[in-house]
Formats: sequence, C-alpha cells, structure tokens
Amino acid sequence: MKKALFLISFVIIGYHCNAQEQRSPGRVGEEKSKDSVAEPTIDLFKIISIENDTTHVDTSLTIQKDYKFNYLRKDLFGLLPFANTGQTYNKLTEFRDFSTIMPKFGARARHYNFMEAEDINYYYVPTPLTELYFKTVPEQGQQLDAFFTVNTSERLNFSIAYKGVRALGRYRHILTSTGNFRTTLNYQTKNRKYRAKAHFVSQDLLNEENGGLTDEALASYISKEPEFDDRSVLDVNFENAESTLYGKGFFLDHQYYLSGAQDTIQNKFYLSHRLDYSYKKFQYLQSAAATAILGEAFQSTNLNDETRYRNLDNTVAVNFDNPVLGKISAKAGYSFFDYWYDSVFIGENGVVGDRLDGRLINVGGSYDNYLAGFNLHADVSFNFGDDFSGNHILASAGYSLDDNNFLNFGIKQTSRAPNLNFLLYQSDYINYNWQNNFDNENAQSLFFELSAKMIANFSGEITQIQNYTYFSLNNDGVVKPFQFGGDVRYYKLKAQREFTFGKFALDNTILYQNISDGKDVLNLPELVTRNTFYYKDFWFDKALYLQTGLSLRYFSSYQMDAYDPVLAEFYVQNETEFGNYPVVDFFFNGKVDQARIFFKLENLNFLIDGNNNFSAPRYPHNDFMVRFGLVWNFFL
Repeated sequence: MKKALFLISFVIIGYHCNAQEQRSPGRVGEEKSKDSVAEPTIDLFKIISIENDTTHVDTSLTIQKDYKFNYLRKDLFGLLPFANTGQTYNKLTEFRDFSTIMPKFGARARHYNFMEAEDINYYYVPTPLTELYFKTVPEQGQQLDAFFTVNTSERLNFSIAYKGVRALGRYRHILTSTGNFRTTLNYQTKNRKYRAKAHFVSQDLLNEENGGLTDEALASYISKEPEFDDRSVLDVNFENAESTLYGKGFFLDHQYYLSGAQDTIQNKFYLSHRLDYSYKKFQYLQSAAATAILGEAFQSTNLNDETRYRNLDNTVAVNFDNPVLGKISAKAGYSFFDYWYDSVFIGENGVVGDRLDGRLINVGGSYDNYLAGFNLHADVSFNFGDDFSGNHILASAGYSLDDNNFLNFGIKQTSRAPNLNFLLYQSDYINYNWQNNFDNENAQSLFFELSAKMIANFSGEITQIQNYTYFSLNNDGVVKPFQFGGDVRYYKLKAQREFTFGKFALDNTILYQNISDGKDVLNLPELVTRNTFYYKDFWFDKALYLQTGLSLRYFSSYQMDAYDPVLAEFYVQNETEFGNYPVVDFFFNGKVDQARIFFKLENLNFLIDGNNNFSAPRYPHNDFMVRFGLVWNFFL
C-alpha cells in the first residue's frame, strides 16, 4: 500500500509541477492578462453520479467540509467510530438499506469503506484536476486519498484514484491497513447519440481483531486507573486474529439515442444497458483458537474462514423522454449470484451446505415528470426466481411551496431475502456454522423532507418491518442469526439549522427516534445531537479564510449493539446501557487558495476528566487526540 501511495502521489505532483513551470500561475475563474485566455470557471469541473445527477467541484470551506474530513469522506452523524482509523462504526440510527432487492453478502461491519457501484463518480473537466487528501491517524501511520482526472478530448474523460490507510492504534492488536483503487471512463460521441460510463475498483480492507478488553482490563478502564492511561498496557482477549474484506468490481452503463440526443429538450427515445459485476471474499484468520471466548473449534491452530461471493446484474431498458409526458423507462434483465464455501459441514443439528446461488429475472420501470408544480418520481422492480424473489416500489413527489420552502414526500415498499450470512455460514469455530430457511424481510416506509430556509431542514420517516433479521446471543451465550416473528415499527425525525450572527455561527443537528414495537431486537438511542459554535472570517487581506470553534456530540443512553469479530457483524445485546456522555472537539480550519487545512483537538473533554466510554461493549471510545490534515486541489 505504501508503494502504491508513493507512486501515485509522485506521478501526480510531478506532473503538475512540470506543467505549472510552463504556465504562469492563476486561479480557476480568474483572467491572467488581457493577452491570455481566461481560465475555466469552477462550475465547469463536473462530477456525475451513476444516475447522471451532476454537481461541480467545490473548493470552499464550510462547516460541512469539516464534518466530512474523515476516513469515509462522509458526514458521520449517526455513526459512532471505533478507536482506530479504518475500524468499523456502531450505529446510532437505523441505516438498513431497503432500496435494493438482491440479498447482500454480509460482513456489514467491514462495508462502511467498501465502495459499491453507487459510490463511484464520473467526471468532465476542461483542464486536468488533482485532489490530495491527507490526515493523521492514532499512533503510527497515515491516511491518504489521491485523485486525478483528465479529459483527453472534450468527449473522453479518465480518472484514477487510490485511498489508503495504515494505522497502528493505541490499543493492542487493532492495526488497520486498507486500500481502495478505482478508475473510471466517461465517453460521449461527437453527435451525442452514444454515451458510456465505466469503472473498475479493487479493494482490500484489513483489520486486526482483538476481541475487546478482558474482564480485568475492562474494570481498570472503567475506573479510570491512572496507570492505564497508556492504553497499550490494557489486556485484550486475543492478539492473533485478523479479518479482511477483498473486492473487485466492473461496471458499464451506456445509452444509444435512436432519436434526439443527450442534453437536449426535444423528444428522446433511447436504449440503455447496465452491467454490474462484483466479486467479494471475507477472510478471518487466527493462529490459535480462542476457545474460552468463541467456543470449540475444529482445529486448535491456523484457523482460516473464507466466504466468497460473486454477483452479476445485467439490465437493458427502453426509455422515452418528452417535455410534456415526462420520462418513461421500461427495463428487464438477468441477475445471478454465487455465495460459497469449499466444503460441506456435518454437525449434530444436520448438514450445512456449501453454496447458495440465485438465478433471477428482473423486470421493472420508472417514471419522472414535472406536473402541476409537482416533481413526480416512481420506480418499481421485481425479481422472479425459485428462492430469492423480491420487489421494490417507490413513489415520491416534490413541491415548491414558495422560494424558501420545498417539500418532498413519498412511500416505499421492499421485499427481499435477508443477507446471505444469515442464511448460510461456515467457520472453523463450531458455533459459527448454520443454514436457515428465513422468509423475506418486508419493509414499508413513509418519508418526507422539508427544506424551510427560515426555520430548518426537516426529514422524517415511519418504518414497519416484518421478518426482521438480526444477530443476537442464544440461551447458551452464542452469537446466532434470528428472525423476529412480530413487526418492528419505529419513526425518526431530524432537524438541521445553522444560525449566523455576524462572524459567528451556530450549526445544530438533532435526531429524535422511537421504537414502538420490536425494542428487544432493534436498539437505538432516542436522541442524537451535534452542535457546533464557531467563528469565521477572512484574515491577512483575505489571503486566509478561517473557521474555529467547538463542536459537541451527544447521544442518550441505550443498549448498544456488541461487535463479533468472526462475522464482522454487530449483534443485539439487552443487558447493559451505554452512552449519555458528551464529546467536545476544538477545531481550527483554514483555506488558502485551493488548499483547505484542518486542525482538531478531538475528544477534548476526555483530556480534562478522563475517558471510560465505549463505542461497543468491551471496545473503548477513542481518547483525546490531536489530528490535522488537508485537502488540496490542483487545476491546470
């Protein structure tokens, strides 16, 4: 990973330095002189999603950029990170994705940084563009995300990127080493009749596993004994295990216009085809079995669990787009997946097979239109197969109440098989072998989003789930999959508003949620908040723009999910409550030209009164840390 990071950074920086020596310096959007051509404005540097939603590169410094300056490059509101960069996150709200109808692979705790097809963007840039991200990690190591994109012509764009992390961490045996390589292509013919987007990704996400603190170390940590402020002296349950999620994926989405063309208002009739292939492998290695914690094993040394998966989605669609009738799409396709092990397990409770596979026919359609002031959207999908049939129905409408208020609301319904590791799992640990014939999970939701500039941004959801599937402890204290016989019902309401007072601002995000049915199988805190008070201004004759202030995060106490290292999954526990503690960060961020510099004192209050809080049972929350880094864009 270090060699790859060094090579990419060296090539990109060298390329830009060489190019900049041949050109006079200037900023995007400014003219250099009357005799030179004006540089392209930043809104011409386009970012295109998998569904063709288009934004542009943003080099501003806002409080949202501070929230996204992390390992995932996303706002972590609702997530509780573990102690080391590159580890997993516990959930403070329900993130279960019911937008897809194919069962998922499993090992969900490893998927927060795993890039799926919808996480990849495509680009159009008038000049070459580079972005470098760097941030420090706990103890030894670093994290870097290097990205470069160029249009070799007006119609052809390439991009290449690599995100890598290596972090030792402060506790024993929690080293992380991850890498995400991705490259994209975006092409359009001269007459705009044909367009293609494609990408390839290769990923490996390794975490050392220590099973959390031992009973004795747990007591010392909770009591804040000073001699254990050096976290490396706290004993952990084992120091000989690691888990790794590997993945490769290829994606192609292309369209051909039989009439009309891309980006025109006239009637358009076109064919589209989407191919999405992915391969995953989850591996758990342990040099000696931890039988006292995880139960008996088939062998005492060199445990090696490997779960493999491959999936292909192949879909064609006929699309008609009319300014009056709207956009209508009809699609059909074929999907298959394979989920397998190398052997069959025969135990006291019967035979556990070595494979699950599905061969599915997909049909569906979508509709989009602007009618009578409403932005209408509908999407339906159906899978037909022997064991893995499912469906997804979504209908929504958006309406501008006035210039300052916009409302979007809708309903969605999904039926799909549970994740595959609920249905079949094999391990060298005897307790971690099962095969289940669970019913489809069925979920129905009502949702809304209200953007009221003078009040706040609101969003809410009411959800009901039948056949909710989860991991928990059985009567013998062993982690097993279960399916809930009743209905799980919960609702949540989120509000966000920033108040500005001259050069000062107060940004608030509040989430309230309640589980009315199914409290024994779904545990969430009722209240999650983030409040940031900060100062912002230009300094040094506007050469530096800065933000500095305090950010407070809080969630109410609840029975926090526990983490299982063999499965890389969280499981429900209903014995101990955690939470009800604030976390305060001090930050000082600055912007000079296209570079954003971030400096933060994380978990500042832990420096004052100590830390005995948790991210999961037996897994401590991180201590006070000094973190810094930058995001730097280069335009040619």
